[in-house]
Amino acid sequence: MSLLHAAIVLPFILAAAMPLTKRLARRVHAGWFVLPVPLLLFVYFLGRLPDVQHGQQGISVLPWMPSLGVDFAVRLDGLSLLFALLISGIGSLVVLYSLFYLDKNKEAVHRFYVYLLMFMGAMLGVVLSDNMMVLYGFWELTSVSSFLLIAFWHRRERSLYGALKSMLITVFGGLALFSGFILLYVMTGTFSVSGIMSQAGLLADQALLVPAMLLILVGAFTKSAQFPFHIWLPDAMEAPTPVSAYLHSATMVKAGIYLVARLSPLFAGLTGWFWLVTGFGLVTLIYASYRAMKQTDLKALLAFSTISQLGLIMSLLGIGSAAAFYTGEEALFYTKATTAAIFHLINHAIFKGALFMVVGNVDHEAGTRDIRKLGGLMAFMPVTFTVALIGTFSMAGLPPFNGFLSKEMFFTGVLSVMELELWNLQTWGALVPAVAWIASICTFVYSMLLVFKTFTGKLKPDELDRKPHEAPLGMLIPPVVLGSLAVVFGLFPNVLSQTLIEPALSAVHPAVLAAGETFDVHISFWHGWTAEIFMTIGVVALGIVLYLLHGRVPVLHRPLTGRISINQVYDSGLELLDKGALKITGTYMTGSVRHYLLYIFSFMIVSLLVAFYAADGIRLNMAGFAPMSFYEGVVLLVLVLATLAVPFAHSRVTSIILTGAVGYAVSLFFVVFRAPDLALTQIIVETVSVTLFLLCFYHLPKLRKDRSSLKFRLPNLVISVGVGLVMTLIALAASGSRAFDSISDFFLAESYHLAGGRNVVNVILVDFRGFDTLLEIMVLGIASLAIYSLVRLSLDKDVNGLPPKNKRPGAGMFLAKSNDVILRTAARTGVVYIVMTFALYLFFAGHHEPGGGFIGALMTSGGLVLMLMAFGMKIVNKLVPVDYKKLIAIGLSVALLTGIGSFVFQVPFLTHAFGYFQLPLLGKTELATAVLFDLGVYLAVIGVTMNILLTIVRDE
Repeated sequence: MSLLHAAIVLPFILAAAMPLTKRLARRVHAGWFVLPVPLLLFVYFLGRLPDVQHGQQGISVLPWMPSLGVDFAVRLDGLSLLFALLISGIGSLVVLYSLFYLDKNKEAVHRFYVYLLMFMGAMLGVVLSDNMMVLYGFWELTSVSSFLLIAFWHRRERSLYGALKSMLITVFGGLALFSGFILLYVMTGTFSVSGIMSQAGLLADQALLVPAMLLILVGAFTKSAQFPFHIWLPDAMEAPTPVSAYLHSATMVKAGIYLVARLSPLFAGLTGWFWLVTGFGLVTLIYASYRAMKQTDLKALLAFSTISQLGLIMSLLGIGSAAAFYTGEEALFYTKATTAAIFHLINHAIFKGALFMVVGNVDHEAGTRDIRKLGGLMAFMPVTFTVALIGTFSMAGLPPFNGFLSKEMFFTGVLSVMELELWNLQTWGALVPAVAWIASICTFVYSMLLVFKTFTGKLKPDELDRKPHEAPLGMLIPPVVLGSLAVVFGLFPNVLSQTLIEPALSAVHPAVLAAGETFDVHISFWHGWTAEIFMTIGVVALGIVLYLLHGRVPVLHRPLTGRISINQVYDSGLELLDKGALKITGTYMTGSVRHYLLYIFSFMIVSLLVAFYAADGIRLNMAGFAPMSFYEGVVLLVLVLATLAVPFAHSRVTSIILTGAVGYAVSLFFVVFRAPDLALTQIIVETVSVTLFLLCFYHLPKLRKDRSSLKFRLPNLVISVGVGLVMTLIALAASGSRAFDSISDFFLAESYHLAGGRNVVNVILVDFRGFDTLLEIMVLGIASLAIYSLVRLSLDKDVNGLPPKNKRPGAGMFLAKSNDVILRTAARTGVVYIVMTFALYLFFAGHHEPGGGFIGALMTSGGLVLMLMAFGMKIVNKLVPVDYKKLIAIGLSVALLTGIGSFVFQVPFLTHAFGYFQLPLLGKTELATAVLFDLGVYLAVIGVTMNILLTIVRDE
């Protein structure tokens, strides 16, 4: 595993370890354990600057699913390094800020940092991934982790609403993005981003290129809050201020910007790319800047300003794509727009991060964000005011701050549109700079509103929840650092020119320069009396006028109150979808498990029979079977009789016993057919299942006489016969219609050679098909926890949310000891220990002999169940004080970490190794990593089984 891979994985590792720091953090804020991670990452990425500056791209590949072309490939070039520095640098300041913003005694800070670290790792994965499928996985993970962060204060209705809206919109875009990636794969035959870029010149005539572009742009626009997908961002401001400062100024909303910049070399030659990226960017810019002037909540104002600034950067990337239509000096001329986009991306992260923290300080110390209640805070919060002044002046594009420089470059970029000799833009291209100029005026106005309405004027103590005062030092250092950078990069902009901007520009426009050439990026304050400076003077002059008139002219401050808005369309659409889904679902979701089984089995019967009828080449092999022995006939007779007796049972106990008899008869077949692993598994599963059935007795409804009627039993008979017939046909077809040799021959021949195990069944589970097993135990774990949650919910509240009325006093607290003398005597005389010892034998012997983690876990669970029945739950809890929910997590973690460990050796996920070693006392011994994976299976299955059993026992 390379250092780049480690940089992505490190936040996830710490996120997984955060619960372990709870005891350590009783006196220390958990954020101190987190802060070193982004700092370490920032230092590492800073150290890579010289390599990237000299054109050295760090590419590293970890095989994952090489047969599908999906590898954990990472690449560090100028563009990804820029974003990685923003993610880790701003992340460090945000973590430091959160240390003082979040009270460890009042807030669930451990949960907060788990979500924040997940998001940090996901964002690094997005910008560093060189494989589209891996990139998509991290892309969706940013949506999930941001949902959790926005909903951190989950008891607030607006927080939940904002989180759900953000996830629905961004995940919708993510699905469109996924479709676009699939189309690119169809055209190129590779998921590698760099591989696709190398084929850019060959894809121009592909019919799927435009659909792929449109789908990818939907994904980028939704993530970066472009109009009309912007509606999620203002509602996401319900998150804590550190989240807003991180997600919505420097990271998540910039993911769409990154994607457009990354894929620009592929799509820049398309006319639609220029128009869509530029057009949506400009519309977003002017609409959001106008809406920002009307906001009374400081965070809402910053939200719309963020949307506006994202539109600005997006429009510049669109204009910069015009370089693909030219060569030589003309192409270089249009790359200036991309230079402005990259520079402003850095500047925006700096001043907007500082402003979010400023607003957080105001909210934290004054108790409100309502601009109508604020004023006169300058005397009480001088440091916060100073940072606010720098941040807002930079956002407004005033000298000598960094925002002034990138705004001037923005004007240069939009003016260049009028010189495009394409699409008749020389005639009416003046609309583009006009829109940009008007939006800049609005930006100036809302910037002045933010700083002067908040910090100047008269204090309104009666309007405030608390007496204002300066924020603590820890909440001042991060915004002061960002404010200082706004000044430094404003006075010395060329510090960034060759170190960050030029390498990023080379990544966005790799075809403009010949091999070995570099862009000459030079940023200066003064270029003479140009059109750009006159536009700036006009912005300031008209902006001051509009600021002074803001409170008097309704069109400037009155909220938009149209009958139809995008938010109303979203809310109405969601409500309509909810009602429609509820109505449709209500027709078949009757609450009857029997009905659900009828639906499932009916669909299965019909679909498989249709498939049999439509498929060619299927033959039912009725010949060549071995003769039936006497023992097989006896077992078959018992099996058939027990099965036929189940429907005629008059009590539930009889039904359960007969069902168990069927299972045990099947296990006898496995014994006769010499399949000891399957026989052991079946026997233990039947034992645990019968116990589970008996424990569920309390919840089962009473037998009803009307269920003995023909009307009730006939459908059961039809479904039963149908399922049996279909499964028989499948079995006969499987043995008579083989289109290729059975894979079992490969497993039998290679299990010892490739996996070091003679027990083929166990080798398949933990090695050849280990990924399937990993997903299966994850599903089991989720199902177990779901059962626990549902039972706890039913115990705590009834359907109306009230405590249950008819719950028996003391019921459900423990399982009473069995009165069976033989059972209790046998348990006390060592039967339990024999069972446990045999379970451990099955686990350790499973690689070569019958057994394995799954069988050993079931046997261990059987022993624990025997202890429960013999001694009762209270005694067993004292003897075996295990939290089985945590045991599930430990087992899953062991299995997952075993698979991830293969990356260290540059081999695909879940690749196992084995070897023979001379050990003291044991001599020559085989050691296999598959045993570690099997240990994870063993622990997870014990946790799942016992968690389900004990959950139901406690409900008795």
